[in-house]
Amino acid sequence: MDRHILVVDDSPTLRTSLTFCLENAGYQITEAENGQEALEILKRLKEEGTSISLIITDINMPVMDGIRFIQEVKTTSFRFVPILVLSTETGRSLKDQAKAAGAAGWLLKPFRPEQLLWVIKKFIR
Repeated sequence: MDRHILVVDDSPTLRTSLTFCLENAGYQITEAENGQEALEILKRLKEEGTSISLIITDINMPVMDGIRFIQEVKTTSFRFVPILVLSTETGRSLKDQAKAAGAAGWLLKPFRPEQLLWVIKKFIR
């Protein structure tokens, strides 16, 4: 199975940290800094015939937030790709919105690398 993950977060530091952790675990990573850029990357990957195994997204981002990004992904050919939210937000309402939009999981920042890898293995075997 493909082990390609799209990481969407406006923090370059967090994207770098996630990429380091996940590449060391054997995953291929593509990064985007917001939902709009991520949708453009997904469109390009589709044209190239490249698949994605998992999307990890933040909620609070400029240009296009995580909730809208999840809603948009679910209207594309990538609609069956699991989406994991990685956020500092703890509110039940926002979690419910993400779940209703199609998010498959929610992990709080900060996180331990082993915790992230354990959650990812639930989606990518």
